[in-house]
Amino acid sequence: MRFLFLIIRNLIWLKMSQMHKLIIADTSCFIILSKIDELELLQNIYVQIVTTSDIAIEFGEVLPDWVIIKNVSNKNYQDILELQLDKGESSAIALALEIENCTIILDDYKARKVAQKLNISITGTIGVIVKAKQLGIIKSVQPILEKIRNSNFRLSKELENQALSLSNEL
Repeated sequence: MRFLFLIIRNLIWLKMSQMHKLIIADTSCFIILSKIDELELLQNIYVQIVTTSDIAIEFGEVLPDWVIIKNVSNKNYQDILELQLDKGESSAIALALEIENCTIILDDYKARKVAQKLNISITGTIGVIVKAKQLGIIKSVQPILEKIRNSNFRLSKELENQALSLSNEL
């Protein structure tokens, strides 16, 4: 039975990796998941995790070696985005404009709206946790949401309920 579960999980993972071969992580995702000792969820879910040197600097800690640092080729996009957003979010969005078939993990509302207007696929840190549950990587999102609340990350009741609902835990 366990063998069948692993096959199914790997098929789901393969399907998902074909949809989004690359994920660009912003600073808040690294900070939150690191703070609650769940950073490895990224590696367990996504095929390739990329960030920019600006985000790595904002994070302020050494990133795991499975995180690839890739910088924006055309800094003009980033410079324009920095008129509205911080350097890390701007670099993530500018990088996404240069890479096909990617998703950005963004938690900042304003940055998410800008990315959506540019037709960039987005998710948030809570979306990563829900995805981990859907793929069977974690058994429940509830304990992780609790750790996030205890880490002083602002988590609205609405977002928490949405995550629980999507995870069939509500």
